Amino acid sequence: MTDATANTPADPKPKPKTSLLAADARTNARNAAEKRFQYFGLAAIAAGAFFLVVLVFAILSNGLPAFKQAVVKMDFTLTQAQFDEAESATLKTKVYTGYFISALEQKLQAEGVTAQFDAKAIDRILGKVGGQMRGFYRENPDKIGQEISFELPAASRVDRYLKGGFTRADLTSDNRFFHQSDFDLVDALKDAGIVRSAFNWTFITGVDTGVDNAGGAGIGASVLGSFLMMLVVLCLALPIGVAASIYLEEFAPKNRFTDFIEVNISNLAAVPSIVFGILGLAVFIQFMHLPQSAPLVGGLVLTLMTLPTIIISTRASLKSVPPSIRDAALGVGASKMQSVFHHVLPLAAPGILTGTIIGLAQALGETAPLLLIGMVGFIARYPDSFLGGFEGPNSAMPAQIYNWASRSDVVFTEKAWGGIIILLAFLLTMNIIAIILRRRFERRW
Repeated sequence: MTDATANTPADPKPKPKTSLLAADARTNARNAAEKRFQYFGLAAIAAGAFFLVVLVFAILSNGLPAFKQAVVKMDFTLTQAQFDEAESATLKTKVYTGYFISALEQKLQAEGVTAQFDAKAIDRILGKVGGQMRGFYRENPDKIGQEISFELPAASRVDRYLKGGFTRADLTSDNRFFHQSDFDLVDALKDAGIVRSAFNWTFITGVDTGVDNAGGAGIGASVLGSFLMMLVVLCLALPIGVAASIYLEEFAPKNRFTDFIEVNISNLAAVPSIVFGILGLAVFIQFMHLPQSAPLVGGLVLTLMTLPTIIISTRASLKSVPPSIRDAALGVGASKMQSVFHHVLPLAAPGILTGTIIGLAQALGETAPLLLIGMVGFIARYPDSFLGGFEGPNSAMPAQIYNWASRSDVVFTEKAWGGIIILLAFLLTMNIIAIILRRRFERRW
């Protein structure tokens, strides 16, 4: 017999004893990798927050001046004899301008200020003040003989001068818009308290004024145009999108045709918005001959663009409802239609409303489709009636901002930044409403 232990190999080197309480090298390396990943995530969040702060600072610093405007405040009394004399003259606005200059001279003399100015200087500082005064007294004849406190908007260059964006060094020579002597006149009016800065309500409630009067331009008509378009989108996209989602999710058979529809809906959500603008131009304007530049056409185009987003979000909300809800309804004798509309749809309503509001917010900020249907080729005005506003030419906030940004005057650029603030306020409000609705009606399973 042979010894069995003679051929056994020698015992390997014994492993060092380890403890569960002490981390080994591999554990330390893994923990270090996790720490680095956390630092990378914090760095990404910090970078995103930094750029967000820079963006908000840029928008506010450039846009907030648009909400303030230099105005000329003047107490003025027009007698009946002066009104009759001005209306009987050939150059009526010139007579009103003379009245204003005479009253302004008396006020400056009472303040102890001596300034040389004439009608042309007043036109450069205030614009056509005579036309503004004549329009006021013709619309309000009962104000004749009463002391009226006028707050007339100053010219854009005066506004920039008081805000620090326009200095004497910037004016190399006199031109038809401003003279070097006008700086002294503006300083004198400012010291007398006649020229001052005030909140620019005209920017919020006014309309675009073309390229000649940047200081008087407002975004009010464009806000109304956006509101009318959102009404069209809400009235069309919500019922169509919800109905299509319910059918595809609850009733449609699972075959190649429905799969083809679902794939194309997902693809439409990623189509650039300008494609929908081309489609709207070809179908709604050139084929159906709907009015160009109308909020109705803009709403139809934005409806096509918003439908995929609403359908996708609605289907996701319907899928989130547990199948047990459907089974329980069917088990007690409810029909398929009753189980969907009495049980599934109410539970999915928060997600549906949230997706709809997000889709509307996305449509509110679109510009490219509106450019193709001509909502920037004119000066926006308030419609004569509410229903007439859907068919009449108008603009929208993004289109108006684009229009102002494309102009050369610095004041229009300031207005564009201010319009961005108003647009972001609308978008922020809509997203807050979406969050509130979700938290108010959401149920956790």
